[in-house]
Amino acid sequence: MVAAIIAIRLRWYLSMNLSLVQIIKLGHKYIEFWPEKAELAHYFADYRAVQSARFICRIFPALALFIFIMQLYFSSGFLLGSGTIANVLNALPQAVVYGLFLLSMPVQALVILGVKADKFLPPSLASWYYSGLEKAKEQGSKNRLSDLTNTKPRYIDLAQLLQLTFTSRN
Repeated sequence: MVAAIIAIRLRWYLSMNLSLVQIIKLGHKYIEFWPEKAELAHYFADYRAVQSARFICRIFPALALFIFIMQLYFSSGFLLGSGTIANVLNALPQAVVYGLFLLSMPVQALVILGVKADKFLPPSLASWYYSGLEKAKEQGSKNRLSDLTNTKPRYIDLAQLLQLTFTSRN
């Protein structure tokens, strides 16, 4: 039931704005822009989501390969000395399903973050964004502010502003 609701919402979202590939690329950009500063966890719930997505994108492809190989190895019987190729071929569909499931997790994380990055900021965060943008302009980082928007900021714009302020601080 929940999967059907998510699929319907994703289909509606895809018909409105971006293709799936563009959403995945936007999610990847969002992960890159978001600063890795622990103090952001106190102010933004997205910090935990981005950190989780970074972990998933870094670890799960290797984990999928490991699970695929181990599934074939253990179910083949070679561990006990009675392994056959027929056992490996019988275990192959299940190993492929496990591997594909684990490989789909990073894609799901990027889609979720891509959809989030394309959403407009709520009014309270938008006012904070505008004040942060003004402070950044006062500090003299105008050449990097050209990418940031002044009208209807989105979450990706917030991530860019945070990255800009943290990199100018160091």
